Amino acid sequence: MKTHTTGRLVALIALLSAFPPLATDMYLPALPSLQAQWNQPLSVVNLTLVGFFVTYCFFLLVYGPLSDRFGRKPPLMAGICIYVSASLLCAAAPSIYHLIVYRILQASGAAAASAIAMAIIKDRIPGQKREQTMAHVAVITALAPMIAPVIGGIIMIRFSWPWIFIMQALLGFISLGGVAMMQESLDRSRIIPASFMRRYVGVLKNRRFISVVLVISLVGVPLFAFIGGSSDIYITGMGLSETTFGLLFGGNALCFMIGSICCSRLAPRFGGMRLMSLGFSGIFLGGLALIFLPLPGPMKLALPMACITFCLGLSRPPSNNMALEQVDVDAGSASSILIFIYFVMGALSMSFISLDWSDKIRTIGLMAACSGGLCLLAWQILKPHLRMPVMTVKKGKLTEPSP
Repeated sequence: MKTHTTGRLVALIALLSAFPPLATDMYLPALPSLQAQWNQPLSVVNLTLVGFFVTYCFFLLVYGPLSDRFGRKPPLMAGICIYVSASLLCAAAPSIYHLIVYRILQASGAAAASAIAMAIIKDRIPGQKREQTMAHVAVITALAPMIAPVIGGIIMIRFSWPWIFIMQALLGFISLGGVAMMQESLDRSRIIPASFMRRYVGVLKNRRFISVVLVISLVGVPLFAFIGGSSDIYITGMGLSETTFGLLFGGNALCFMIGSICCSRLAPRFGGMRLMSLGFSGIFLGGLALIFLPLPGPMKLALPMACITFCLGLSRPPSNNMALEQVDVDAGSASSILIFIYFVMGALSMSFISLDWSDKIRTIGLMAACSGGLCLLAWQILKPHLRMPVMTVKKGKLTEPSP
C-alpha cells in the first residue's frame, strides 16, 4: 500500500475509532446544564451515558458478523448514517427522556465504527506494519478523551448544548465521506455465507484467539478502575478542584499517547512480543508502586498511573495485532469479540472499584499488580503456541518479507 494511501486510511480509522469517546466525553460539560434545564436528578440524566454504553457493547456483536457477510463498507456506512441522524435528533431533543432514546440510537450507530475499523486494518495491512498502523491509530485516538471535554466546554461557553451534538453529526458526516471513497477492504472470494451464531461459534472455538483476547482484556483492568475511582479519590478524598482533576486525568491520556508513539517507533526494531512483555512488566511494577511507594498527595496515584497508562499504550497495539493474527476468516466477528470482552472487563473493573473500599489507591494498585503479573505469566505460557507475524531481519530492523 502506498504511503499516502496508508496515511489517509490511518486518519479515517482513527476518526472512526474515536467515535465512542467523542460521543460521551464531548458532552460531559453539558450534564449540569441538562439537569438544570429539565429539572431532573443526576441519576436520570446519567441514563444518557448508561444507555449509550450498554447499547454500544451489544451492537459491537452485531456489526462484526454483518461486515464478514456483506463486506466492510455497507454496514459501516449504515452505522454512520444512524449515528449522524441520531446526533441531530439529540440536538433537537425536547426532553431528557427523548435524549435518552436518541442516545441509545446514537450508540447503535457508533458501534459500527469501532467494530469494523480494526477489521479493515486486518484486511488491508499485513503483519509487522499492522502493529505500527495500530500504534499510529492509538496515538490519534488517545487525543479524543483529552480534547473532547475541552471542545464541549468551549461550545457550552459560546453556544449551547445542542451544538455539541451538531458537532458530532458533522464529524460523522466527514467520516461517511471518507468511507464512501474507501475501497472495499474485504476480499469477496473470502466471504462465506453463514449465520451470526455460526460465525461467532467459529471464532470462539479458536483457542489461540480467545486466550490472547482474555489476556489483553485483563491488562486493561487498572485503567478502567482508575477511570471509575479517580474522581472520588482526587476530588472527594483529596479535596482537589475539578480543574486540577481534569489536568491529572488528561495527563493519563497523554501518557497512553506517548506509549503508543514509542510503540510505533520501537516495534520495527524490537518486535511486538518484546513490547508486550515490557508493557505487562511495567503494569505490574506500577501496581506495586501504588501499594508501597510513599509519594505525597496526588502524586501517590498520578505518578504510578502514568507508568501504567504508558505501558498500556506501549503494549496495546501489538496485543490487538497478535489477537487478530490468530484468525484467518471472520475478522469482523473477531474484532467485535475483542472489543466487547475488553469493555465488559472494564465495566466489571469500574463496578469493583465503586464499592466502599477504605483505600481505593491501594485497591487499584492490587488490581494493577495482579493483572500485570497474571498477564506476564500467561503471555510466557502462550507464546510458544501462538501464530506470530513472519518477519526477517534487515539492517538491524524487523521487517516484513517480500511477497
